[in-house]
Amino acid sequence: MMSESVDNLQREQIAGGSPCLSVVLPIYNEAATVEKVIKAVLAQPVVAEIIGVDDGSTDGTAELLQKLQATHPRFTVRRHSQNRGKGAAVRTGFAVAKSPIVIIQDADLEYDPAEYGKLLRPILDGKADVVFGSRFRGSEAHRVLYFWHAAGNRFLTLLSNMFTNLNLTDMESGSKAFKREVLERITLEENHFGFEPEVTAKVAKLGVPIYEVAVSYSGRTYAQGKKVNWRDGFSALRCIVKYNLKSAKQEAL
Repeated sequence: MMSESVDNLQREQIAGGSPCLSVVLPIYNEAATVEKVIKAVLAQPVVAEIIGVDDGSTDGTAELLQKLQATHPRFTVRRHSQNRGKGAAVRTGFAVAKSPIVIIQDADLEYDPAEYGKLLRPILDGKADVVFGSRFRGSEAHRVLYFWHAAGNRFLTLLSNMFTNLNLTDMESGSKAFKREVLERITLEENHFGFEPEVTAKVAKLGVPIYEVAVSYSGRTYAQGKKVNWRDGFSALRCIVKYNLKSAKQEAL
């Protein structure tokens, strides 16, 4: 069933702190950080529910999530029996999200739940249907890490923009907010990190208003569990071409 729009009454309720946000939390082997992330998300008054999707974790994360679900009524867990990838986990979460706005939150403390208000504001003001949190925009705090990761992200964003005709600064951002009705208009396919260019291409084709806001970023090292690697960069290239050209071919038919 099509979700309710974020109308004026809902905007007033959210602005007043009423919970109407679903947070989808894809999780894979994050036993060291996931409890802290969940507690930080639950501390945000606008959060109605957290949907944690355990993507086949093998490090004790699954057992920890079951304990947290038993003590936090706003937190529910879905589990994949084997690791399928971030995109698959996000799809599972999107399918059961109930609130009019849905945010993706990584389980590794790189993005701060206290900044949800920045992502929500353009939607609450009636200006946006989708909001990207950018690590490369504004003056928010950023941990200084890998040059080639930053260069690769900027290149992929540029290439994506050339296809979509958007002017994003951080297409690969893991911090994105959507009206739920927008998600119900697209069919997502990618199982891994190709989700980011895929969802960007598909919401761009809808012609809905998209905004971008600056967010802080506390990136982690590979020793701390960072999972994105150079192979994901090549997969993103494939997805940028595939989903933009696929949409164009469908329109031409």
